[in-house]
Amino acid sequence: MRVIVALGGNAVLKRGQSPDADGQMANVRTAVKTLARLAGEHELVITHGNGPQVGMLALQSAADPSLARPYPFDTLGAQTQGMIGYWMQQALQNALPGRQVLAMVTQTLVSAVDPAFEQPSKFVGRLYEQEEAGKLAAEYGWTIRPDGPHWRRVVPSPAPRRIVETRMIRKMVREGVVVVCAGGGGIPVVRDERGRLTGVEAVVDKDLTTSMLAEALECDAFLSLTDVPRVMRDFGTPHQSEIGHATPHELRALEFPAGSMGPKVEAACRFVETTGDMAAIGRLDEAERILDGSAGTIITPNGRWPLTSTL
Repeated sequence: MRVIVALGGNAVLKRGQSPDADGQMANVRTAVKTLARLAGEHELVITHGNGPQVGMLALQSAADPSLARPYPFDTLGAQTQGMIGYWMQQALQNALPGRQVLAMVTQTLVSAVDPAFEQPSKFVGRLYEQEEAGKLAAEYGWTIRPDGPHWRRVVPSPAPRRIVETRMIRKMVREGVVVVCAGGGGIPVVRDERGRLTGVEAVVDKDLTTSMLAEALECDAFLSLTDVPRVMRDFGTPHQSEIGHATPHELRALEFPAGSMGPKVEAACRFVETTGDMAAIGRLDEAERILDGSAGTIITPNGRWPLTSTL
């Protein structure tokens, strides 16, 4: 199969972990153990989150007295794509001797008039206690919102429309290359009236970008891999329960947190509704079991996997 995997940001930096490079590289090597096994059986495309990393760089940039203005978010996105892409490319090359691996810096086209620019919603950076978050918001003009029991910065998250480098990614995949791309949802860019690209201050949702790319690449499966085993119904209540298999219609009838599981469910549903193929949400270390249907939340047109006829 042709499989696209969207790695959650926690695959690179665990919640509450120090953002030192050594720890993140160790996490990448752990993640690659699973990814290498997938690449041994399937054509593989990998995307990844960058929220903690881009938030950390944004804070450093804002506090740097030598800068006339902080680095813009499109540039920070490019920096984190290069950094995490390098870690993943090297780890995959070491795990897959003789296999070609390419990490690409990619741009994601968005609309300049997307209403998301007026309603920041995407979490970036590390977790803060409320008092510290309030001080940072006042000092740097940030918008902050609760993320579970803590607080985090939020930035605009416009809808992805196309990855500019889609043709090149498709070509590499057809030639058997393992491609790492669309890190952090891709660098958000807009086109002017002459067709020229310009970066914008935003972060595109990784899962929505991955869903769009999966469709463009004609992938057979889209896996959104995170640190939870399955999507939960009635999460956080005494009645919560795991969802094993579902249709997009069944999932859309439920409510999920807008800043975390909501985009993953929406991305998976869009892919299944558009292609008729399989999407899933689950743990990274259970990726192989997810593909055989014994783990994760599997989303298909008829709620079954492997797909079977409804006739």
